[in-house]
Amino acid sequence: MKVEIKLSNEIKEPYAVIFTDKITDEIQKAIETLENQSSSLIILKNKHKIFIKSIEEIFMVQSANNQVIVYDKNEKYTSNKRLYELEKILGENFFRISKSTIINIKEIDNVIPLFKGIMHVKMKNGLESNISRKYLPTFKKHIGL
Repeated sequence: MKVEIKLSNEIKEPYAVIFTDKITDEIQKAIETLENQSSSLIILKNKHKIFIKSIEEIFMVQSANNQVIVYDKNEKYTSNKRLYELEKILGENFFRISKSTIINIKEIDNVIPLFKGIMHVKMKNGLESNISRKYLPTFKKHIGL
């Protein structure tokens, strides 16, 4: 496997991108090694690229059509992990707001009360979702309402 390292003063947190046409055993080992180095990193895919992102960069995680979609500020990725597995990894700044959605509390722009005890959350990157009644009491307590 060819390895290339680029140094830049503009990069505040190291990240890795793996370019490949398919996931081989060698690539899978590299991914596992990188994942085990730090629990604050997560492996994501976007088309044919594999990205290693810091958990702090994640805004929202959603499960839809048997696929887990992870959103950062500008892009969306897929994850091989299930929503409940990511929920364990993501940590205290993340909160489940519905059966299919987890959000980063630090990236909330605003929360709007709707009808029948539902609230609507808008993230700083423009993503929006409803907070279901089931998760609302815990959400309010978590953010201090």
